[in-house]
Amino acid sequence: MVFGDSLSAGYGLPQGKGWVNLLQQRLQRDNYPYAVVNASISGETTLGGRNRFAAALAQHHPRIVVLELGANDGLRGQAPEAMRENLIAMVRAAQAAKTKVLLVGMRIPPNYGPDYTEKFHSSFVAVAKQTQTPLVPFLLDGFAHKRELFQADGIHPDVEAQSIMLDSIWGKLRPMLTRPVQKR
Repeated sequence: MVFGDSLSAGYGLPQGKGWVNLLQQRLQRDNYPYAVVNASISGETTLGGRNRFAAALAQHHPRIVVLELGANDGLRGQAPEAMRENLIAMVRAAQAAKTKVLLVGMRIPPNYGPDYTEKFHSSFVAVAKQTQTPLVPFLLDGFAHKRELFQADGIHPDVEAQSIMLDSIWGKLRPMLTRPVQKR
């Protein structure tokens, strides 16, 4: 289950072109026995996610959760400490349900000031360390500075960037997966 915000919901992209859809295609291509549920909502914050997380776990019973929330907390200037607590609560809930978690980190633009931007990013590192959860440090790694890979709003990656995002996730997700089914 991918549990995220607009970056995972595929905001502004043609249907089926987001990194989550590409993940499902890769899993099928490589014979991994997983179906991906995209429980992402555009505009979601960690508090909103925390409020609906238990229901999503109960509904889908995922073996793995890719937790990609926090960007909207940062863009709204919300307290990194609150974001960290919300993320910890979701990771702990998943762990209590015997579900593995991959935490996806984010960075925010430097115009929020060096103190806030550092606290924001280090929150993801702290959550991963405290919960012993694998971390993708930055979902937009390798292309955040390339304006041509973003939609007109300058916030949401375009279709071309989706495969880069998947590759950022895949390196940490693949070791968490059950071995592929062997074709006969």
